[in-house]
Amino acid sequence: MAKNKIFWIKVGFVGVGAFSGFLYWKFVGCTSGTCPIQSVWYLSTLWGAALGYLLGDLLGSYIAKRESRNE
Repeated sequence: MAKNKIFWIKVGFVGVGAFSGFLYWKFVGCTSGTCPIQSVWYLSTLWGAALGYLLGDLLGSYIAKRESRNE
C-alpha cells in the first residue's frame, strides 16, 4: 500500500511541476529567444517536471522512512 501511495505522490508532483514549468514559460519566459531553457515551451515544461520529480521523490522517501519507523 505504501509503495502505491508513494508512486502517486511522485506522479502528482511531476504533473504539477510540468504544469508550473509551462506556466512559467507562458507568463515569465524569455521573449528574445536567447534563453535556452525558457525560450521554448517544452524545455521549460521538462525542467518543471524534473524538479517536480525530485521534490516528489524527496517527499516519498520521507514518507517511506516515517512509515517504516511506525511499523
